[in-house]
Amino acid sequence: MVETDKVWVITGCSAGFGRELVLAAHAAGDRVLATARRPEQLADLVAAGGGRIAPTALDVTDPASVAAAVATALDTFGRIDVVVNNAGHGSVGAVEELTMADLRALMEVMFFGAVEVTKAVLPHLRARGSGAIVQMSSMGGQVSMPGFGAYCAAKFALEGLSEALAAEVRPLGITTLIVEPGAFRTEFGGARMHRSAPIDAYRESTGPTRAAVEQMDGKQPGDPAKAARAVVTVLRSDDPPLRLALGADAVDHIGAHLDAVRADLDKWAELSRSTALSGVAYR
Repeated sequence: MVETDKVWVITGCSAGFGRELVLAAHAAGDRVLATARRPEQLADLVAAGGGRIAPTALDVTDPASVAAAVATALDTFGRIDVVVNNAGHGSVGAVEELTMADLRALMEVMFFGAVEVTKAVLPHLRARGSGAIVQMSSMGGQVSMPGFGAYCAAKFALEGLSEALAAEVRPLGITTLIVEPGAFRTEFGGARMHRSAPIDAYRESTGPTRAAVEQMDGKQPGDPAKAARAVVTVLRSDDPPLRLALGADAVDHIGAHLDAVRADLDKWAELSRSTALSGVAYR
């Protein structure tokens, strides 16, 4: 029988997908530890929660903060069933335009922070023999484009780790869900978007991406509330997928990318297979 009352821990709840996931989980009858670097930003969520939404401070780049948030969830609700790694922000700039400090900072939040939270929660999920880990990736976790190299690198890394994680924890009764939204009406293109200093040589290749970023906020076709409800629906299904694309643009772009990968693989398969030592077969 599907459990109807779950306890969620969600990172990055001050806006966007995080906020909508809190509301969707609560509407489904679940309880939520909503986290943010500045938990005072969550006051309206807590007020609407009727005691089923609790706030706490969480900086995913600080291991002590992560441990404290997990302890708060257990003290407040007694268990953890679902963890959602949602904290992060966008970045635009060609690879040469990126400073290494900025790239490392992005990876700390969007990759290493997600791993830190996942590792902190896993012992509790293992002990219960159930639960779900939700990694908020992007269609940029499979498809990259000029100017989004840093952002997509973080999402690619998260997806690669999560594929391995899914196979590791599945026998323990734990589900892993990688969510890949397209363009949704969050604050992705707003003030929190990191912008690298431009180099004129990349105006042609990355200029259109930079221009799109400046014009996209508030115009994206995706509804984050519907996306959040879709995640709740999938987690309650009997056979959830490893990956969930959200938005027609995500379905189309990821599908086209997979077709292109397959076409290249097939085109060069004979040469690829010819690289074995004579008389030795790949196993």
